[in-house]
Amino acid sequence: MAIWNPFSRNKSSKSDAAPAANEEPMHDNGAEPAPQQATPEPAPPAKVGLFRMFKRALKKTIDVLNTDIRDIIGKEGRLVDQAFLDELYVHLIKTDMGVGPATEIRDHIGSAFRGRKVMLADLINSARGTIRTIMAQDRADLNRATQGPTVIMVVGVNGSGKTTSIAKLANRLKQQGQSVVLGAGDTFRAAAVEQLTIWAQRIGAEIITGKSGSDPASVAYKAVEAAKNEQRDICIIDTAGRLQTQANLMDELSRIRRVIGKLIADAPHEVLLVLDATAGQNALSQAKGFSAAAGCTGIVLAKLDGTAKGGVAIPIRQEFGLPVKFVGLGETLDDLQPFDVESYVSALFEDEATA
Repeated sequence: MAIWNPFSRNKSSKSDAAPAANEEPMHDNGAEPAPQQATPEPAPPAKVGLFRMFKRALKKTIDVLNTDIRDIIGKEGRLVDQAFLDELYVHLIKTDMGVGPATEIRDHIGSAFRGRKVMLADLINSARGTIRTIMAQDRADLNRATQGPTVIMVVGVNGSGKTTSIAKLANRLKQQGQSVVLGAGDTFRAAAVEQLTIWAQRIGAEIITGKSGSDPASVAYKAVEAAKNEQRDICIIDTAGRLQTQANLMDELSRIRRVIGKLIADAPHEVLLVLDATAGQNALSQAKGFSAAAGCTGIVLAKLDGTAKGGVAIPIRQEFGLPVKFVGLGETLDDLQPFDVESYVSALFEDEATA
């Protein structure tokens, strides 16, 4: 076990130090790109600011919904027949929203307008309403412990943005005045442990590590034990992102849950599944495996930064019923934002008035 003290000045090597502000982020040994320091700028009102962030992040999806669909309808509108509905469906699928939501939007348009001319505004209003219904969720705050530290397990495949999302979440909680302990439970990937350690240093969080290849459950236990004994507010546990079989995955994650529960009866209080927005429909298969194995309580949609087709959030919400709790809208430490349905739907249709 190693407990890093953020106030210690005894740094043994350059590899243990946080990267300088002008240094390139880590990419070695398969580590995920490290989040960069944000450049401060005047903060807009929360809702408007989030709308603008979503609008930048959802550019590819917005282009399909507001350009391709406009083109197939034209200025004069379009007769709703089977040919039009088939064409509309193809364009909706391009957004990565998946078969279920695309079918639902198409069928609603067909029911309301078949045999009549539909205008762009009519179609957009119908699609917006369908997506809003699918995405509807109660305010998705983090579940908190009633007493003692809140324990958050974070799961997801390697390369999904899991480790960097943990750093961003820890940074967000630290900025809110919470004390944070990290558990580097992805013990079979040295780069992940090293990266998380560097970011713990940068944000001033305590981190518990183990030897390379050591038992992830033991690291989780020690991290929760440290958080409990030191009366910290939050303990975030990283987990292995690649296991050989589904059975191994379930066994390992179940074991981590059991050992955490020995220390705090109702822990973990959150199990967050990190999904890569750029993975498109592959994110759905990731969600299937982990949601069953880990008992996930919420989703972090990472890498929603303009390179992804952000429609993938829609089938994830529809199929699994899990709340999308956070989205990563860029590469800075400060870009992890709470998911807001209205801002998301408004951005998809470039409708700032309702944001």
